[in-house]
Amino acid sequence: MSLKIYLGSKAYSSWSLRGWLALKHSGLPFEETVLRLDTPEFYQGLEGISPTKCVPALVHDTVTVWDSLAIIDYMARIAPEKYWWPEDDAAYGHARSITAEMHSGFMGLRSHAHMNMNRRFSGLELGPSVQKDVDRVVALWTDTRERFGQNGDFLFGEFSAADMMYAPVASRFKTYGLPIDGIAAAYAEALYSHPFITEWYNDAIADPFVVEKDEVGPGLTKLG
Repeated sequence: MSLKIYLGSKAYSSWSLRGWLALKHSGLPFEETVLRLDTPEFYQGLEGISPTKCVPALVHDTVTVWDSLAIIDYMARIAPEKYWWPEDDAAYGHARSITAEMHSGFMGLRSHAHMNMNRRFSGLELGPSVQKDVDRVVALWTDTRERFGQNGDFLFGEFSAADMMYAPVASRFKTYGLPIDGIAAAYAEALYSHPFITEWYNDAIADPFVVEKDEVGPGLTKLG
């Protein structure tokens, strides 16, 4: 069996992180190709691989899968012995709902607080759309951990598909010094400390490539 995943620059590509975490979680050997975002080489590298010219894209033998959530679900079929989704109906329904919410929502955060693992800010003013998303994420993490997280440090106890979807969100809290405390803060720390995410972060900061459109200067005072 051959598995290969195409990724964008690790400091910036939040969707790539989600797909890559699925492959790491599977425990199966795989090859990765990192393409520098917003370069001609990026689009050339995806020619004939991803019909959307977006990352991540997974090639499994003769099968191609694109989109982070699709890759997560596909890997759950390939490695069903791993913990991907909770078995209990209520927990499963909640897990599916919050991952779908992440997949389609939080546009304030996504538009104004791009993932950038090379930067750190503090004391930023938050515009209404960003504040709304921050409040929702903190409430969602807190509620999920209280209801379903008793058997471990993650949203549904053990590390799962839901955590893969929210790991890049946690990185934004760290980058931009977003307000968080209590149960939600403890959960974010568990994500930061996960060995897969530590590995990704170390790769990200070792890459000198800069995506100019995702960079903001040290004078940043407000998000949104």
